[in-house]
Amino acid sequence: MADRRRSGRAAGDRTWRGSAHLAVGCALGFGGLTLMVDWDAGTLTAARALLWVTLSVAVLTMLLPARVTAGPGWLAVRGPLRRRTVRTDALVYVGQYGDVAAHLVLRDTLGSRLELDPGVLHANPLLWHELDTGVRRSLERGTLRGGAEVLTRLGHEIDDTNARAVLHASGLI
Repeated sequence: MADRRRSGRAAGDRTWRGSAHLAVGCALGFGGLTLMVDWDAGTLTAARALLWVTLSVAVLTMLLPARVTAGPGWLAVRGPLRRRTVRTDALVYVGQYGDVAAHLVLRDTLGSRLELDPGVLHANPLLWHELDTGVRRSLERGTLRGGAEVLTRLGHEIDDTNARAVLHASGLI
């Protein structure tokens, strides 16, 4: 799998960088404001400064989005603490949970599991293509036993969104 990533064929989340910059900005803003307020009140000590810096790092950790990459036969989600990878060409189960803050859960034959925000797939057609290609292989091999309808529905949503964007950009709607 590592040689596939080195070959330059991996697709990544093109919106991640902007989201990461926003998370860093929010954390720096929070840290800077808390330090300034504490300093202005005359109560800033080394221990309190360490507290504010620690809380700023916690804010960054909570706001930093997971980084999603995909290549032929695999999908990876890297968060601040761990990286999870599934074989998309050997999926066993796909589920979608939640309505407002929906997330996909993917499991493969090796027992690996990851959770993914479907909005990342909406915003990145190349990631969706890699996942869809792997799902088709899973269906051909007969490993995908549950959740194919979830991905079919998601595929229709993504195709509809992209078609509307093309029609809007061309001035037809």
